[in-house]
Amino acid sequence: MHSPSDPHSLFLNHHAWLRSWLVRKTGNTFDAADLAQDVFVRVLTRQNNQMLGEPRAYLSAIAKNLMVDHWRRRALERAWLETLAAMPEAEAPAPEQRLIFLETLIEIDKVLDALKPPVRKAFLLAQLDGYTCPQIADYLQVSLATAERYVASGLRECYAIRFEQ
Repeated sequence: MHSPSDPHSLFLNHHAWLRSWLVRKTGNTFDAADLAQDVFVRVLTRQNNQMLGEPRAYLSAIAKNLMVDHWRRRALERAWLETLAAMPEAEAPAPEQRLIFLETLIEIDKVLDALKPPVRKAFLLAQLDGYTCPQIADYLQVSLATAERYVASGLRECYAIRFEQ
C-alpha cells in the first residue's frame, strides 16, 4: 500500500486536478500536460520528498515555478524569431545553429536571473549599452571597485556556462 505522500499516490490522487488547474492557468491543454508531467518529474527527482500536509499547494508551487520558466522561454523564443525575421536571409544562421543560439540565450537568461539585481544591471550596462566601469559606478552610485566586481561577477557566470559545457 502506498502512503498518500509517496510520488505514486500523489500522481494518482492529484494528476487530473493539476492538469485542469494548469489548463486554466495556461489556456492550453498541451502546455498543461507538459507542465504537469514536468511537475511530477520534479517530485520524482527530488532528494527530499517529504510531503507537506497540503499536496495540492506543494504541486501548485512547483507548477508555478515551472510556468515562470515556460513563459520566459516563450518570450525568448519570440524575441529570437523576431530577430531572425529581421535578418537578411543570406546572414541568417543555419537551422541547427538557430537552436544552439536559442539554447544559449535561455542559459544566459537563467544565469542573469540568478544574479543579484545590481550585479545584473552592471553586467547588462557593460555588455548591452557599452558602459565603462567608471560610468557604471556613477550610474549605480557605487565605488569603481564595486562596479568592476559586479561586471566581473556577471562575466564569470557567463564564462562558466561557455566553458563548462
